[in-house]
Amino acid sequence: MEEEKYRYSQEEEISRVVQRFERMKRNNENYFFDVIEFETIIDYYLERNNQTKALEAASIASRQHPNSVPIQLRNAKVLIDRGKTVEALKILKRLENIEPGNHEIFIAKGTALGMMGDIAGAMKMFDAALTKDSDDTENILYSITSVLQSLNYFDQVIPLLERLIELEPHYAPHLYDIAFAFEKVHDFENSIKYYRRYLDAEPFADNAWFNLGMVYSRLERFHEALDAYEYALAINPENDFALFNKGIVLSGMERYDEASHAYLEYLTNEPESYEAMTYLAECYEKTSRFKLARKYFYEAIELAPEFTDAWIGLGITEFDEGNFDKSLKYLRKASETDPENPEIWLLTGKVLSRKGDKKQAVRCLRESLKLDPYINEAWLELGSIILEGNIASRTVTILKKVRKIIGDFPGIDYLLAATCYHSANSREAQFYLRKALELDPEAYYSFSGLFGEFAMKKAFRKLLGKYNLK
Repeated sequence: MEEEKYRYSQEEEISRVVQRFERMKRNNENYFFDVIEFETIIDYYLERNNQTKALEAASIASRQHPNSVPIQLRNAKVLIDRGKTVEALKILKRLENIEPGNHEIFIAKGTALGMMGDIAGAMKMFDAALTKDSDDTENILYSITSVLQSLNYFDQVIPLLERLIELEPHYAPHLYDIAFAFEKVHDFENSIKYYRRYLDAEPFADNAWFNLGMVYSRLERFHEALDAYEYALAINPENDFALFNKGIVLSGMERYDEASHAYLEYLTNEPESYEAMTYLAECYEKTSRFKLARKYFYEAIELAPEFTDAWIGLGITEFDEGNFDKSLKYLRKASETDPENPEIWLLTGKVLSRKGDKKQAVRCLRESLKLDPYINEAWLELGSIILEGNIASRTVTILKKVRKIIGDFPGIDYLLAATCYHSANSREAQFYLRKALELDPEAYYSFSGLFGEFAMKKAFRKLLGKYNLK
């Protein structure tokens, strides 16, 4: 009760001081405020993200109290918030000479340097701040980690958060912060570990369950991701991000009917989400419900005519139904919105190949692989065209030259292995197959159809056996 009275009295005092300051400004008068009152006024505006009024209050305070370190320090902080880092550093350098033991000055200097991109200089200032007041290490660390997180210096913040967790092991928000930092630097296993620890302490934090689901999704651990999103939705049924991502995970698991229900539910809350419409349409395309797929692709395009994925989706839907000319029309529209998209070139190549225009198909596939040599499907499609045209022996030399230019990629090695086998050059075929298996053994299953009867040979089977492939 006493604590409540004190808080109410404090809030009343803050309100009184701020109202008096605003009255002075409104009436264009000059009132005197002591240092503590000015600190209160400036902090009030900073907490409400009203930087203009904070700067105004800091300027007046600096004129009334030019030698006050707390006022000048707040003035510097306001300038930092406004992005005026050089001006702030001039003030802070002067303050450092007056109060060399004040850790707040060094934290402010570190913040300014961090904003300027000088992270080495910033860390030097933060390290200095930590030497100034051994009795307040936790608060100093907290201030520094807050700055580093806000500036996205996640590599630098992790060791400091680890120290903070050692000092305050039962303060759960530190666990969330370090889990998030590990997620940002793509150390997903550690991110999972700390999200789990945080959720042991705060099991009803739906945002943490959502983040955990995101991390599991990145690792393609879809079952665990789905569980995490389900927990988030059980705690907070209005967590639309979890609902949307649930749809994505279900699609990744090829559970398209369930995914479509998740997207439909999401669209009841977000009826103008063209991304959700497109993903829903993709679910319908995957389950051969082409009429519904077209409906939602068209609706997505109506909302966002430049959204490439919806045009691609229409191209794929027409391709699935054998409408190659229509498919090419939509893929050309997709290419207009994103000409550097390798998927569009791959799909265009596939459509042209089915139409019998092998020459143009090869040109498109080449373009796709120029943009992204890791697209195994493009190499596979190219291999099919080569083998169907009985031109394996003529293309081996060309493919070797390409390999010299682009380097070692699984797709070109598998393709070279297949074309060498079909050109009766078993020794070279074995060499390229070995290279391909070293780079990506699982990709063999995609390319196995190119090898035909050669896949039954003893030496071939023996090589596959080394990688536990059948």
